[in-house]
Amino acid sequence: MSAILSADDLNDFISPGVACIKPVETLPFQVPTDPLNPYEVTTEDRLAAAAPPPPAQISLTDCLACSGCVTSAEAVLISLQSHEEVLNTLNNHPSLLPDEVYDDTSDGRVFVASVSPQTRASLAALYNVSETEAGYMIAQLLSGPNGLRSGGRHNSGFTYIIDTNTLRSLCQAGCVEEVARSLSDAASGTAPKKPILASACPGWICYAEKTHPYVLPHISRLKSPQALAGALVKSVLARRFGINPSKVWHVALMPCFDKKLEASREELTDTYWQVEETSLTEKKPRGMRDTDCVITARELVMLADSRGISFPSLPRIRLDPRYTPAFSDPTLDTFLFRNPSSSLRSTSIAGPSGGYAYAILAASQRQHPGSAIVVERGRNIDVIEYSLRSGDEGNNIIMRAACYYGFRNIQNLVRRLKPVRKSRMPGARTVAARAVDKATEGQEYAYVEVMACPGGCTNGGGQVKVDDVQGLLPRQGEEKKKKAGPTEQREWLARVDEAYYSGDEEEPLSSDHESMDDDENTRASGEDAYAQRIMEHWSALTGVELGRLLYTTYRQVESDVGKKKSGTDMDRVAGLASSIGGGW
Repeated sequence: MSAILSADDLNDFISPGVACIKPVETLPFQVPTDPLNPYEVTTEDRLAAAAPPPPAQISLTDCLACSGCVTSAEAVLISLQSHEEVLNTLNNHPSLLPDEVYDDTSDGRVFVASVSPQTRASLAALYNVSETEAGYMIAQLLSGPNGLRSGGRHNSGFTYIIDTNTLRSLCQAGCVEEVARSLSDAASGTAPKKPILASACPGWICYAEKTHPYVLPHISRLKSPQALAGALVKSVLARRFGINPSKVWHVALMPCFDKKLEASREELTDTYWQVEETSLTEKKPRGMRDTDCVITARELVMLADSRGISFPSLPRIRLDPRYTPAFSDPTLDTFLFRNPSSSLRSTSIAGPSGGYAYAILAASQRQHPGSAIVVERGRNIDVIEYSLRSGDEGNNIIMRAACYYGFRNIQNLVRRLKPVRKSRMPGARTVAARAVDKATEGQEYAYVEVMACPGGCTNGGGQVKVDDVQGLLPRQGEEKKKKAGPTEQREWLARVDEAYYSGDEEEPLSSDHESMDDDENTRASGEDAYAQRIMEHWSALTGVELGRLLYTTYRQVESDVGKKKSGTDMDRVAGLASSIGGGW
């Protein structure tokens, strides 16, 4: 079990349910009876004294299919994905390089890593460097000659390192299109219902699927940047070199442990974008994950320590071009690695979790010259409300959006979306829907950026916490470790946010009113069109319909946990025993 993960670390943990439906309802242990006495009765005392049944084996996929625990369980989270899994894979498989002849009989792998800006910001705050320098250090560890390539059985390292900011630009372009379809009078049934809720946070998605299925029609169908990165590299490289997607091994460096849950979703495998169809009689093969493994900022430091590499001692300069080979497709190579404008700006107005809500308002603003984006704080620090307004005094509201961070605010949001049950009392008055408050009636949100962690993604469960700093930094004498309080944690999170926003050259906007000049409008419009061309090129290159590459699905997870059960426990056990061929 990973030493860095405990129940106290998980600020995205909601609460366990009444019970876990795994183990799949095991039968009570049966004490052998005396064959000479067929009428012997076994009492509960004798059963209690007997040996207990073996413990249940719960995998990460099982946890997704269960509605007992909503998100994180310590043993489940690290059962399949950890820094040790990365090391084992590197040790067992040599790296395949772009200039080699790929062969499915080879035991090699194309190693690809995608790195989130929140992970870079966490390490930047830890080692007191800029986010750019933290990115260079990560690249030196994963691909450089003094990093992972310096050890192991095959001296394997990562061939490609992708900034998830580039994939986020595709997500934002898709969000803008989704909102436009939702607001259109001719919106089809495939568009999510208004208000559209963000889908990039897997903790929020699991919570919605298991506890509030009525919000699923509102959730955006777009994949997250992590999922898009995995689908892109596996679909392109597999077809470019004629190899199975399993030969491409993708690891994601993410701020949240719940991203491990996302990587395990059945919907995010190659069977959902492969064009090959199987016959009705042929069994559908088990899909290969688009993201094979997810590790966090703290696990990345442990990855270096496991190889005897001092992470803070790694060079803080760009990798030598010898270790940054060109991607197999020139257009995608420019988009993923060579185009500086593909890195989105990160401002305090856009927030620390991707800026999806702000991007949608900015896109609408470009279509309404003279309008302005007004930013207002909600009922607490984790609620931000945006409105696009026009007119001399900003009285005309064109569109509204919001950010809701943390489960306390999420619960308030889903309560407002809950359908009102019609009263069964005769003559009862019909109650109006409560999707909007009276103060905002007629101006409900077009889009809500929903994230499970208070403070957003920079405060993810896998980020370096203030209590970790003394343990991860080189020791300065015999300093006594002190337990940090909430104030110290807030100050630390402010440092991480500062590093996150420093990733862009532009100054964060402090005014409540944001307006774009003509040059910025032109540049932003060009980037939107560029993102659309990249998506169309990806589809044409792989021969896969664009919707299968960009979108995913969600499903209601049903169980009888916490529900009233008919009959006694004995009746249920007897029925289960009969169904599996046993019985008393």
